Amino acid sequence: MILVLLGAPGAGKGTQAEALAAATGAAHVATGDLFRAEIAAGSELGRTASSFIDAGKLVPDEVTIGMISARLAKPDAAQRVILDGFPRNPAQVAALDAAFASSGRTISAILLNVDVSILTARLTGRRVCPDCGRSYHVAHRPPTVADRCDACGAALITRSDDAPATVAARLENQLAALNDVVELYRASGRLQVVEGVGEISEIQSRLAATAAAVGFSA
Repeated sequence: MILVLLGAPGAGKGTQAEALAAATGAAHVATGDLFRAEIAAGSELGRTASSFIDAGKLVPDEVTIGMISARLAKPDAAQRVILDGFPRNPAQVAALDAAFASSGRTISAILLNVDVSILTARLTGRRVCPDCGRSYHVAHRPPTVADRCDACGAALITRSDDAPATVAARLENQLAALNDVVELYRASGRLQVVEGVGEISEIQSRLAATAAAVGFSA
């Protein structure tokens, strides 16, 4: 089975995907990591993707699907796979379905549902040390001394991509595409929804139970 884990930026997809993969023995395929690995390996797909990235262009869907197909053909992905970060738009949903239409592999989706106000607070609350790179969060991982790095004492900063205006624009753009993907999976009867708010362990339990209910378990 292929499980597509959906969620907005700040919903906790990466954290939850890693936990579910560890619990079920599934391969965790994060498209960002996949791009970096293929590029670092110098593969043909990696070189093709790099040519677009280096030119500041979006990597075409067919290249991304090619990378995912190659990854899912590896032995560790033969039984269960969690896709994290793909598909991102209706065209990618169709391409993913087409790529595995004849393989007999089932594709299901789970949405980590988090209110926009909570997403905004999560994304704008990050603080970073400009000297040593350590990361903090004003609510979830605050420094011992306010606005100072625990490791080196430098004044913490808010990165430009974590600024409220930038976060709002990013969410507006990505949520529109996410909603289109969610509705496609909902219409095809392949969508489950898990509330992504609460303690990390609570969300892990909800996600594991929902995944098991659709046949995705160890």
